[in-house]
Amino acid sequence: MVNEKQTAKIVEPVSRIPPKDNPTSSRSAEILTWINKTKTALQIFHLSIHKPSLFLSESPLFPMGFNNMGKFSVLLMMVMMWCWASMAEAEYMLYKDPKQPQSVRINDLLKRMTLEEKIGQMTQIEKSVATKEVMKKYLIGSVLSAPVSVFGGGSGLPKQAPPEMWVNMVNDLQKGALSTRLGIPLIYGIDAVHGHNAVYRATIFPHNSGLGVTRDPVLIKKIGAATALEVRATGIQYTFAPCIAVCRDPRWGRCYESYSEDPEIVRLMTEIIPGLQGEITDDSKKGAPFVSGQQKLAACAKHYVGDGGTHLGINTGNTILDRKKLFSIHMPAYNDSVIKGVTTIMASFSSWNGVKMHANRNLITGYLKNKLKFKGFVISDWQGIDMITDPPHSNYTYSILTGINAGIDMVMVPLNYTEFIDGLTYLVKNKFIPMSRIDDAVERILRVKFTLGLFENPFADYSMTKYLGCQEHRDLAREAVRKSLVLLKNGKPSMKPLLPLPKRASKILVAGSHANSIGYQSGGWTIDWQGSSGNLTVGTTILSAVEKTVDPNTRVIYNENPNQDYLKSNNFDFAIVVVGEPPYTETFGDNLNLTIPEPGPSTIKTVCGSVKCVVILITGRPLVVQPYIDSIDALVAAWLPGTEGQGVTDVLFGDYGFTGKLARTWFKSVDQLPMNVGDSHYDPLYPFGFGLTTTPTKAT
Repeated sequence: MVNEKQTAKIVEPVSRIPPKDNPTSSRSAEILTWINKTKTALQIFHLSIHKPSLFLSESPLFPMGFNNMGKFSVLLMMVMMWCWASMAEAEYMLYKDPKQPQSVRINDLLKRMTLEEKIGQMTQIEKSVATKEVMKKYLIGSVLSAPVSVFGGGSGLPKQAPPEMWVNMVNDLQKGALSTRLGIPLIYGIDAVHGHNAVYRATIFPHNSGLGVTRDPVLIKKIGAATALEVRATGIQYTFAPCIAVCRDPRWGRCYESYSEDPEIVRLMTEIIPGLQGEITDDSKKGAPFVSGQQKLAACAKHYVGDGGTHLGINTGNTILDRKKLFSIHMPAYNDSVIKGVTTIMASFSSWNGVKMHANRNLITGYLKNKLKFKGFVISDWQGIDMITDPPHSNYTYSILTGINAGIDMVMVPLNYTEFIDGLTYLVKNKFIPMSRIDDAVERILRVKFTLGLFENPFADYSMTKYLGCQEHRDLAREAVRKSLVLLKNGKPSMKPLLPLPKRASKILVAGSHANSIGYQSGGWTIDWQGSSGNLTVGTTILSAVEKTVDPNTRVIYNENPNQDYLKSNNFDFAIVVVGEPPYTETFGDNLNLTIPEPGPSTIKTVCGSVKCVVILITGRPLVVQPYIDSIDALVAAWLPGTEGQGVTDVLFGDYGFTGKLARTWFKSVDQLPMNVGDSHYDPLYPFGFGLTTTPTKAT
């Protein structure tokens, strides 16, 4: 007979499973479960060989006993099968074993997933509707923080939240994802489009319209690397950048997100991808996503394809081009991005010759996936599949069907996720969408997650918070500002050049609506979706930069919009007038007249009519300036320089020379638009590639 101690010893577990609150213990728990089962089976097998009498009579272990060897043989066979099954169960760990080839891990995990789990991976939701409980219940694969906007959204944190709060927030949602049956980690995305622009104290780099002016791929790669560190500082692993649109019409509200009207400059600027993701290795397969480590991000080339070529520059509009022009103007940067290992690509809201890009199977699946061999995942834009129909969301089932079959792998739902999950589930179960399409989408998503190392390192810690807004990155942004400035005019006819300005003067006037506003000089996509005025984050305004740059004995007087009497009563040596566009984003920036908003023109006329002046334009695109040119002594296009205003004064006062050359044509009148270099009707105010230069000097 087996006594109680022997029975207890047989079934005693090796160890208790670690608490499921500890997300790092899931692998250990599975190993211990397998060891427990295998150890128990082997103990029974050992007893059956060395003490067969235990199994041939009644015992606490087998109270009915066995009375013949036939039954005993059956028992032995069952025990052996149990051992084999327990050993086979170790393969459950295959997808969590970093020593296995990535393809083996993907295939192992994919075959274990239910339809519900697969659809969860294809679903991206906004942080405002995401909780640990939602992640677990609906098996959500991705979350994004949209900037605070008319749509709601945001991180749910205070606007001045430190990076540690961001890390905690992302990790908390990750715990929900890891608590699911298979423990697939989430990927968290954000629009870090000119630095980590949604986060307080982050370094805000110039927008792309300025960076294209530099034509400097080494600089852009450094900016990508700096941005990756700052995004990782907040626990986030994925950015919806870069925008590689080729803006062919400055009336488009997203033109400042484009590097140039010239596809060759945009191609140069795809060097931001190895900055964000790491330099692809020689043994990488063509089209395979690549991320080199925990200090890098998954990037997203957007918006595929033709978003910068819409008729009249209308956001989300229709790009009317033959295939040859589409592929020669708008496609080359995508070819380069795929070669450089970009992990994801975002479909465009826009259409090509009337076909919505979110529904364009020929270009998404046929060309991007099959021809270019892109192996990352294609993500929709915000409610992008909803806009397949007109009006949007009028037939959501059709939108899901068309978008997924076109090749969209992950859908930025982002709010009503249950409607999407239910709709896609119905379409698959009723064979409107084949399971092979679902498996392709999930395989691509898993490939990116494995490439990011999320299965081994799902959580962030505070060790990288030191990079957010660090001085090294601010110095890099300041360099980018210097190189992005374009000097359009320097001195009136028969007069000496005004620039560089002297640091020693009696009294300087700084005027204009944009002289003392971090928000204005940073533009849209800064803290808020549409941006805002005022000093909404840490940085140096142009006014403050002037005060820091000039000689201590030089008086700097700030008057935003002085009148004639004020100007006459002061004897200013010269004036710096800083005016331009207010911040905007997307459709809110579509503009058919492109004039400088008031009070900018009035300030220019008043100040420049009385004092020698340099006008600094803070703008995402060329504007109508011809009416003011004659009264202006010097004109500088500063674009949207970001937080480091001292980059402007570095060049203005001669510590560095002007070097920037226009990356887009500066028109005379909007009636000429669209007008790009090489067009038959090309007659610009300042042509593509124009830019005066100055020699660095120690101005006195």
